[in-house]
Amino acid sequence: MNNTAEIFCLSLAIVVASATFTMATGDATKMRHGARHSFTELDANGDGQITKDELTAHRIERFKQADADGDGSLSREELSAKASNRAERRISHMIERHDANGDGVLSMDEMSSRHKGGMFERIDSDGNGTVSEAEFEAGKSLHRKGHSQSE
Repeated sequence: MNNTAEIFCLSLAIVVASATFTMATGDATKMRHGARHSFTELDANGDGQITKDELTAHRIERFKQADADGDGSLSREELSAKASNRAERRISHMIERHDANGDGVLSMDEMSSRHKGGMFERIDSDGNGTVSEAEFEAGKSLHRKGHSQSE
């Protein structure tokens, strides 16, 4: 496996692991690519201000939507379905953004084209052609910052 493929696979594993953990724990504050809600969506009464009551009502509604059987709790199956729906949306978005030839699948070339920004070079902060554990950890933070700014 070449370096580009290894870096891609490692990056994908990190993203999947962090998304899975976030979905399992329900800690949406750590999820960078989770559901984003518009101001208008959260401002239920349209007065140009979001109150705690509006946020609470929004959270309750999202919970009700996920509670498919209406029993007031989220089972493993309901959480799994919610996670699957979220993952499916992310996959569709990824294909839409990177499927250069429009065939509905991503080739290694199409996936590699995503990384022309030189992530390896940015992570290799001392420029020695290798990435140390400290550079790797710093790079994860850099990666998260880049994604949160691009949204």
